[in-house]
Amino acid sequence: MGTKNYHPKIRIFVLTKNDRMYKVRVILDTKEDVIRTLLVNEKASLENLHFDIAKAFGFNGQEMASFYRTDEDWNQGEEIPLFNMSEAGEGISMATCILHETLPNQHDKLIYVYDFLQMWTFYVELIEQSNEVITETKMVLSVGEIPEQAPEKEFKAEDISKNIDDEIDDEFNNFESLDDFDFDNY
Repeated sequence: MGTKNYHPKIRIFVLTKNDRMYKVRVILDTKEDVIRTLLVNEKASLENLHFDIAKAFGFNGQEMASFYRTDEDWNQGEEIPLFNMSEAGEGISMATCILHETLPNQHDKLIYVYDFLQMWTFYVELIEQSNEVITETKMVLSVGEIPEQAPEKEFKAEDISKNIDDEIDDEFNNFESLDDFDFDNY
């Protein structure tokens, strides 16, 4: 036995005595503190957590979203999308990732991005595990109000144009005519 998959509005958990409760802190990436703490069953899927987070922050849950694995310094890693996007259908998705497998240890972290047009970004951390039985997700802490618009994100990429220019200069430095170019190596 364990947790059955469930619709976001209808939640049915079949509990076993070994199920654990997870206390998950979710922080919106803004200057002001906007925090929600949720109690969830460890056997819930990330899809369930997606709907729980969306609801806790006043969203309808209908926008595209992804979780990203992170290290302890919040460096973004592997994407876990809402839907399986692989061509062969064997990729991961939120529905196939269970909380206790994705966040097995206290202080494990994820980044959650909701609505890729707005880029609402959240930091998700497992802050406590207990043997308390929980049948449905509960919000136990709500701090701050979500802003009208998502905070602007500043994406910084390495300036590779200088490297490319240098490479092109090196490659064609002695180039004077097409007869000098070795086409067989390209």
